[in-house]
Amino acid sequence: MGTLVLPTFVIGLREGLEAALIVGIIAAFLRHNGRRDALRWIALGVGAASILCAAVGVGLHLAERALPYRQQEGLETIVALVAVGMITYMIVWMRQNAASIKSSLEHETSSALAEGSVAALVTMSFFAVLREGFETAVFLVAAFQSSADPTATGTGAAAGLLVSVVLGYAIYRGAVHIDLGRFFRFTALVLVVVSAGLLASALHTAHEAGWVDIGQQVAVNLGWLVRPGTVVSSLATGMFGIQPRPTVIELGAWLVYLVPVALYVAWPRRAARPVRARATTA
Repeated sequence: MGTLVLPTFVIGLREGLEAALIVGIIAAFLRHNGRRDALRWIALGVGAASILCAAVGVGLHLAERALPYRQQEGLETIVALVAVGMITYMIVWMRQNAASIKSSLEHETSSALAEGSVAALVTMSFFAVLREGFETAVFLVAAFQSSADPTATGTGAAAGLLVSVVLGYAIYRGAVHIDLGRFFRFTALVLVVVSAGLLASALHTAHEAGWVDIGQQVAVNLGWLVRPGTVVSSLATGMFGIQPRPTVIELGAWLVYLVPVALYVAWPRRAARPVRARATTA
């Protein structure tokens, strides 16, 4: 897999699989409880959210192309910063809620069935896909903006989404069992690196837009390593967001984001201690 394909492949796989798992949990619960008739409402919510997310991505892309150069750089900065914020929030949320997401979704689905609320089922599936899909749209727009090869970038995203759908369906059918904790931790680490690169790129485009003028001294000359057209250059720029001549503010922001967030993701979680009941005396 090409180095330019990898970042968007991971984004498509991670975000697509999260959405597929959430919808799969709801669908499996309905099937287990003999409510296959409700699956069409889940499909309705998924379809509506998918169309809306695609429209957001296309709209951002068209809006950027219609702007003058400096405004284009400004929009790229905003999109990249929004993507960084979304990635960070997603990483923190998944780390804190991954263990309880299945039971929480099953409880909400059970409540909707008990109340006979079709709207609740549609809403659950709609927002499950909308959140992940909107994040994916913003991530991919930011990735396309900083990519030197849009074809490879699009191929990676499409491949990631396709694999996520296949894996999600296989997990729903019980054909595949993977360690989701390890999977999400590994992909989170990759996304942390991608996010650090987006932050550095955002500061670069912010300077081009005339918004940031401090820290523009060249921090280190990596021209000997990051040579345009080489595999190493594609990996460094496309995956890690490293430019041939990164400025002080770009390199500083890259390190300040990457180190603590990567440690947060990689740090082992403590197992919950069992709560001992206190002995009561008459």
